[in-house]
Amino acid sequence: MEVYTDELAKWFRQHADPEKALPMESYMRNRYPFLGIKTPERTSLLKQFWAKHGLPVGRELLVVAQQLWQLPEREFQNVGMAFLEKYGKQAEKDDIDAFESFVTTKSWWDTVDYLAAQTLGDHLTKFPELIPSYTQRWIESDDFWLRRTAILFQLKYKRRTDVERLFDYISRCKGEDEFFIRKAIGWALREYSKTDEAAVRGFVASARLSALSEREALKYVNRLN
Repeated sequence: MEVYTDELAKWFRQHADPEKALPMESYMRNRYPFLGIKTPERTSLLKQFWAKHGLPVGRELLVVAQQLWQLPEREFQNVGMAFLEKYGKQAEKDDIDAFESFVTTKSWWDTVDYLAAQTLGDHLTKFPELIPSYTQRWIESDDFWLRRTAILFQLKYKRRTDVERLFDYISRCKGEDEFFIRKAIGWALREYSKTDEAAVRGFVASARLSALSEREALKYVNRLN
């Protein structure tokens, strides 16, 4: 699939805009270089490329995503997630290791949050037997992006949420100073409060969360009152 990926990279680089790239890089704290292609244009360019070159088949979608992940400009990781979305329903059980590697490679919120709530969240719905071993390892990891993933993978689960696991993982991390962990705690609780307000209010009242986590957790329910 290298020829396909090379053609895709060439297509996007033809539309690079260095002036737009600078503020995009600044917004992302200059962690990655950018081509300067914003989301609407990126989506349009990808659709045009697919119309001309077609979509890879089956596991080739995963391979293209992996190849895109190795390219320096951040847009290519964002495009890679579009290929992961196409691959999701076809994914095999053991693909969880590849999905995990995306979390730990070129990590930042713009990729990790999608991977946690969508790619891995969907995969663990499909293969729930993987949840105990993988998410337990993530929450105990030294990599805070994996800990964030353990907190967020149930973000879209609603009534399917394993509340005991969610509260346990949050309790383990609630004392951390890391902003992205505190924010994830609040986000996960806020989303679940849309399903069970009482459970979230009760947990927040007793958990002694950071001010940031508590504020984010109650943002939805307090808006309703």
